[in-house]
Amino acid sequence: MRLVQVTIPTGKRETVLSILDDEGIDYVVTDESSGREYTAVAYFPLPTNAVEPILETLREAGLEREAYTVVLKAETVESERFEALTESYAETGESEERIARQELEARAEELASALPTYVVMTAVSAVIATAGLLLDSPATVVGSMVIAPLIGPAMAAAVGSVIDDGELFRRGVSLQLFGVALAVVSSTLFAAFVQATNLVPPGLDPLSLSEVEERLAPSVLSLAVALGAGVAGAVSLMTGVSTALVGVMIAVALIPPAATVGIGVAYGDPALAVGSAVLVAVNVLSINLAALVVLWYAGYRPEQFFRRDRARVATLKRIGVLVAAIALLSVFLGGVTYDSYRMASTEQDIRDGVATELEEPAYSGHELVDLEVETETERLLFHRPTTVVGTVGAPRDGARGELAEGIRTRLAAEHGIEVDVRILYVEIERSGDRSPSSERRVGQTAV
Repeated sequence: MRLVQVTIPTGKRETVLSILDDEGIDYVVTDESSGREYTAVAYFPLPTNAVEPILETLREAGLEREAYTVVLKAETVESERFEALTESYAETGESEERIARQELEARAEELASALPTYVVMTAVSAVIATAGLLLDSPATVVGSMVIAPLIGPAMAAAVGSVIDDGELFRRGVSLQLFGVALAVVSSTLFAAFVQATNLVPPGLDPLSLSEVEERLAPSVLSLAVALGAGVAGAVSLMTGVSTALVGVMIAVALIPPAATVGIGVAYGDPALAVGSAVLVAVNVLSINLAALVVLWYAGYRPEQFFRRDRARVATLKRIGVLVAAIALLSVFLGGVTYDSYRMASTEQDIRDGVATELEEPAYSGHELVDLEVETETERLLFHRPTTVVGTVGAPRDGARGELAEGIRTRLAAEHGIEVDVRILYVEIERSGDRSPSSERRVGQTAV
């Protein structure tokens, strides 16, 4: 619900009150004694989704330039006429929580933080995210998202586009580009400082950290995260719901990947930097696309009729550019998804080959304890297996030395997989064995 306050210029009192009476709106009118060109002030409650059409009607009656309007949130309204008004607007099919275009624009401008605040909060969130990634601490990474102010610029750009506010649109786009660049630079400097001062173990491989590794190779499913964040941001904005939690969701899609880019640059890992940079770009584009489509579909348009065609053309062009850019970057995501599927299939073939070899009579009593497949990256994207390291439990008098070569030959012949094979033997004891010893590692064979 909203409480609307409208100043009534000289000569417009009867017109305004007639409109309110015709709409079935309860109102209170007070005389204006400030000596200016206003004669009265009208106060009236409205359902949230009725604010925009009522204000449009009043402006058409001549209040657009001669009066000012204030819209406030109202907690409770006790009135039979208000209930009837609420029901009548509910029948229009529009969401009861849909805010007016004027309020949407004001909220978007408010979310686009002042530059000093935006710079500080973005840099701090990027540094915290970098620390969380290097500590391999999910809790710290989540904490960095809470303070990231990235929802505002994305929503400002979408709102500015659909209502044909060029200044708001440009501010939203420029803040997004600046924010992502600032996050990457802040992360790079902090990661380089941490590395130079040995605040992390010397020789640390970032890819050994699960929080970093999962952002190295983004898949097509990353699109779902970013698109969902954009939809949620637009819905929270146009319904007047708090955007704090949605802002965290948008930060999930931007801050950790941007911090990972910085880590990749600081540690000189091109694959990590490029993979994460593509993820950041796809997420930024997807968030903007989703927000833009949702707001346009919700019916937000410029106030002046003659500007609506211009806004429609500009919005459609921007949607087309975003879709084309996302489609281009999705080739990379599709390649990563395919590579993940291919590597999973290859690892399964290797496991099957090892299991089949162990079924040979010569290896009776042998058991596969553990299997690790080492890979290397090719062309910044695709992986290929290089070494298979297996841990095999074997009886004390079991066969030694031929298993690794047998596995290597079988993988090459049956699956076309050329890899080195190393086998670590662990002596095992079963109930009934005479030896009192327990399991112990006795040797290693490398091929």
